[in-house]
Amino acid sequence: MKIQSLSLAVPAGCINDCKFCVAKIHRGTYVNQLDCNKPFYDLYLEDYERRLQFARDNGCNIVMITGDGEPLLNRRYLETFSMINKKMQSPFRWIELQTSGVTLDRNYLRFLRNTVWVNTISLSLSDIFSSSNNALINGTKQGFEIDIDELCNYIKEYDFTLRLSLNMTDTYDNSPVDKIFERAKQLHADQITFRVLYFSNKNTVEDKWIKKHKCGIKKINEINSYIKKNGNKLRKLEFGASVYSVDGMSVVLDDDCMGADVKDSNIVKYLILRPDCKLYSHWDDTGSLIF
Repeated sequence: MKIQSLSLAVPAGCINDCKFCVAKIHRGTYVNQLDCNKPFYDLYLEDYERRLQFARDNGCNIVMITGDGEPLLNRRYLETFSMINKKMQSPFRWIELQTSGVTLDRNYLRFLRNTVWVNTISLSLSDIFSSSNNALINGTKQGFEIDIDELCNYIKEYDFTLRLSLNMTDTYDNSPVDKIFERAKQLHADQITFRVLYFSNKNTVEDKWIKKHKCGIKKINEINSYIKKNGNKLRKLEFGASVYSVDGMSVVLDDDCMGADVKDSNIVKYLILRPDCKLYSHWDDTGSLIF
């Protein structure tokens, strides 16, 4: 088995209420065994380390800190991961954080860089042009809205790699593609991922919103054409998506955010290390338990 990356599912609530939230569609129940008040806490610490080591043994170099909520809201869990990772014989050194940016400030960035060894911040945005509309689409609680320009400046101040992970809502339907790239450049982005919204076909509230507000296929095709015309192809990922360099930024269009498009049974896009200290291959299926 070859594992492209390991998703670290941090148990945490969320200050956002995103209209398109995948976690709401497929919310599972996983006991947080790394709660120090639980029995056998020390045994689960060992289980956790074994799963991390399993991923390393199978060629995995990348950890993506993410979750069904906002991972920044569980700082203690991040500290625990850091402690276990650093004591491994071959620790993970390529560590990324997927976040909406809420509660992220200079002090937290220093902690992420120095303690957790995070080197890439993947900032999830629903409107790259407007902080207020981004907060509206994300359903961010009042008082926790992010200032996109200010936060990106902080991230670059601490010399993180900045990836803008753009949730492709209909906000972008009327935005010229070159203006999207100009805005990303203005924010000093190193990387851009265009994320086509996941649709479960279960007729959920989120499905209905996505059906009404997803970015149109015409615009997605325009973005693809722009990337191919103006970019240099760098490499092809195991799951078919290609990485291009456009105006000095690494760019990917991801239309399989749930990892459902399996092309090789020996390669997985990612495994998920859940709070129960077990590995899964799919976010939306508890039956995907590996061990």
